[in-house]
Amino acid sequence: MSIAGGLAGSLRRRGRTVADAMRSDIASVVERDPAARSSVEVALLYPGVHAVWSHRLSHAMWQRGAYLPARALSQVTRFWTNIEIHPAATLGPRLFIDHGAGVVIGETAVVGSDVTIYHGVTLGGTSLEHHKRHPTIGDRVTVGAGAKVLGNVTVGADSRIGANAVLVRSVDQHSVVVGVPGQVIAHGTAPVEDTRPKQDSASAPDPMAQAVSMLMTRVQELESQVLGHEHHHIHGPQRTASGEWELEMDAVDFSI
Repeated sequence: MSIAGGLAGSLRRRGRTVADAMRSDIASVVERDPAARSSVEVALLYPGVHAVWSHRLSHAMWQRGAYLPARALSQVTRFWTNIEIHPAATLGPRLFIDHGAGVVIGETAVVGSDVTIYHGVTLGGTSLEHHKRHPTIGDRVTVGAGAKVLGNVTVGADSRIGANAVLVRSVDQHSVVVGVPGQVIAHGTAPVEDTRPKQDSASAPDPMAQAVSMLMTRVQELESQVLGHEHHHIHGPQRTASGEWELEMDAVDFSI
């Protein structure tokens, strides 16, 4: 009786732990998704939540050496949710995969707590060696739609990866990353207490545009020195009051 009673108690405790984790997942989605109208809706109709729950089971199976069943479960989940998470990946609590379509999380990826991942995100590898080859994502990171984080890199806590960015190097905490390849355009100085994802500003600077603007400015300076101010004014690129560059159409050869 004592053995049976101990086993029953262990199962009850494990059941309470799983139930608490599931409630925490649902609450985090309701907190971070304005479209979520109720906990019941999230539990029944959010594929990102279902994928995370399924992964917890497949991950437990993987850790116990049941590799084939774990992979089979992950593939069934991929079929139903369009989210592929390798059973060996490590996911922290309250991960929110919003929309979820096309999300891929590789075998050695590590994802922290309170992370938000949008659709089309890949946490992928760049090596075929059997070692840590996928990203480590810190706590409270937001990874925008279509972003790719590749290789054994670390994204510091409280960072934001912009939509469609391709990040192939590690970044510090509180970083804001945009572009291809990903460039850090801002750093924070204090932890983010609000775990809800922050939307990228439409006015965020484009590092490529900044680089082109600097080159155009330098070209203008050099042409002024070599050709003289009057000739440059007629044929060279001009900067408008709004900061944009424009060319005189009669000075452009479109024959090619």
